[in-house]
Amino acid sequence: MKLRKVSAASAAVLALALTATACGGDDKDSGSGGDGKKITIGIKFDQPGLGQKTPDGYAGFDVDVAMYVAKKLGYTEDQIEWKESKSADRETMLQRGDVDFIAATYSITPERQEKVDFAGPYLLAHQDVLIRADDDKIKSPEDLNAAKLCSVTGSTSAQNVKDKLAPKAQLQPYPTYSACLPGLQNGAIDALTTDDSILAGYAAQSQFKGKFKLGGFKLTNENYGIGVKKGSDLKDKINTALEAMVSDKSWDKAVEDNFGPANYKNEPAPKIGDIKS
Repeated sequence: MKLRKVSAASAAVLALALTATACGGDDKDSGSGGDGKKITIGIKFDQPGLGQKTPDGYAGFDVDVAMYVAKKLGYTEDQIEWKESKSADRETMLQRGDVDFIAATYSITPERQEKVDFAGPYLLAHQDVLIRADDDKIKSPEDLNAAKLCSVTGSTSAQNVKDKLAPKAQLQPYPTYSACLPGLQNGAIDALTTDDSILAGYAAQSQFKGKFKLGGFKLTNENYGIGVKKGSDLKDKINTALEAMVSDKSWDKAVEDNFGPANYKNEPAPKIGDIKS
């Protein structure tokens, strides 16, 4: 999808951004991307269905949301500079001004809100499990007590399940979520756990279509927000864009385009500022 530059009001915003840049050097809080011609957006590069770098460009729900927001801010698609935002680097990237905003499965938490501001939320996800489509043994979190559960290095999801819900679950270490999927397919493991949106993105890949299903357990609430630098005036502008995305049904289309093949039972679009604990 080619984004078109928005005229009138957006041009006025861009003009103000240029003025701010001229007065303030390379300050990026205005969303001007430093020179008024680019906007720099942080996404994940390795999460199918959400944020993925492909031979044809960038794809996923977070990418679609970010592109819609950029358009509403007055930028065309070729004026976007994408930067990989790994989970551990997100706050630092915003604080340093490496990016104007981040849309990267970025859950809003009190600890993070002390360091950065969030627009949104734009998606309510939940920790869940991914199992084989023909598995009829895992019907509740307690059934994981008899399961081999993929544990990804650096993630606490599987350990949380073992600590709080299924103490007898057998944790099987794997380096990445992607590496878990062949093991899940061939029976080496019985379940994979992380956010349901992330699981749906993996399951929606063409090579796995119809082979996996989500448990639907909703173990936690994960309120995905768009991160901006503390005090940035972009927060309100992004919130306005997110409201428009829901209103004109672009949000629904992005959900269907990216998660549809996984039969993801997503929550309705959340209200701005409505953070579920």
